[in-house]
Amino acid sequence: MAGASETIGIRRCGAEDAERLALVASATFLETYAGAIECDDILAHCAYQNAPQRYAAWLADERYVFWLAEVRSGRAPVGFSMLSPPDLSSVATLDGDLELKRIYLLHRFHGGGHGAALMQAAIDEARARGAGRLLLGVYAENARALAFYARNGFVPIGERRFRVGDTEYYDHVLALDLIDS
Repeated sequence: MAGASETIGIRRCGAEDAERLALVASATFLETYAGAIECDDILAHCAYQNAPQRYAAWLADERYVFWLAEVRSGRAPVGFSMLSPPDLSSVATLDGDLELKRIYLLHRFHGGGHGAALMQAAIDEARARGAGRLLLGVYAENARALAFYARNGFVPIGERRFRVGDTEYYDHVLALDLIDS
């Protein structure tokens, strides 16, 4: 748990935040999957999936919205959430569905309510956009994340496969009904 002196602020991202998002994405991916995924695969994945140019393109597209969690003292980025159009080809999506494509927070800051605040920002925006459901994919072996999503009302609706390097992994696809929740 983060110390009391490490107060976190959450703000909506702008075009200037692409490098911050890329840094946090790579750091949290390494922190989460070191030991589960081979080093070269992690490096290649982060170089492509978490490239600043990728985030810059998303930030330039109004269909994508990001919130950045920063330590107030010094403004170091420590997490973010990302709302996007759904990209979950293995499950049937409905008109108006949105995806919580990423929600990342450095482990040191878990347990302080910061993940919940990032989640709530995405839920509030999805509702404001008239979404009926918020979808996400989560690694099937990530018990902590699965428990977090369950506490937030997400339920399983399917699975998907994804590849990192030469290895295939499985995600659970979850949904939160925004109309009834």
